[in-house]
Amino acid sequence: MAGTRFAYVRNFELPDPLLPDTYIVLRIDGHSFHRQFSEEHELAKPNDVRALKLMDEAASSVMEMFTDITLAFGESDEFSFLFKKSTNVYNRRNAKILTTVVSQFTSSYVFNWAKHFPGVSLKYPPSFDGRIVLYPTEKVVRDYFSWRQADTHINNLYNTAFWALVQEGKQTTTQAHEALRGTNSAQKNQLLFERFGINYNDVPERMRKGSVIVREEARDLPLSVASFVDGCGGDKVVKEEDTLEVKDKGKGRKRASTRVTVLHCDLIRDEFWDERPYILSE
Repeated sequence: MAGTRFAYVRNFELPDPLLPDTYIVLRIDGHSFHRQFSEEHELAKPNDVRALKLMDEAASSVMEMFTDITLAFGESDEFSFLFKKSTNVYNRRNAKILTTVVSQFTSSYVFNWAKHFPGVSLKYPPSFDGRIVLYPTEKVVRDYFSWRQADTHINNLYNTAFWALVQEGKQTTTQAHEALRGTNSAQKNQLLFERFGINYNDVPERMRKGSVIVREEARDLPLSVASFVDGCGGDKVVKEEDTLEVKDKGKGRKRASTRVTVLHCDLIRDEFWDERPYILSE
């Protein structure tokens, strides 16, 4: 308690403010998900849609909690969150932001597990680690998210080819790794099509492009039927945010302001950013 003779111990606490006027990007990764968690819970290969949707839900809960997060991107067992440049959440204290986001994500993941995996019990508590990186400019932020989406494509193409060789080609994992060693994207596409009749372009966009979570405005529609039309393909999940309800002047009619929306689309090209200037605005 303050004012006691023990209060001096607070002097050992070091301040950890993040540099002002920079974009905060916080990335979460599952701990030992590939080697242990996915095997213990028998997740489908190369992708388990249930697990990906659970990750989306956990990430959406983080965005609902922190309104200064303008964008999130996820693939496999990771998610990246972008805080706007001007945010002063928790006075920009590194440890406070990092621990709160990671704990919210993890608790939401566990809380919603049964909804996405009915009848499948968690065998042990999953855990996630996190890190914060500061970026100075819009260009660097865009390049960061482009890097993560490019990584999604590279990893998914490899995994799709690898598991086709194992599951349909009856190869061992060692043989499959050796067969793909040194191959480029064109060769992996050719292998998938010629040997297994798989056109990689037909693989769902969720797998090829990852999950992009944004705040979309719902104009003049009640919460129950709001939907959005944009250039993003793939299946779309619309989730209600803890949002503001706005009354139109003179009409007394309420409408939803924004919603947290999960998309599966290209965020490398300019169109995505041009349509959503608010993501990088201060």
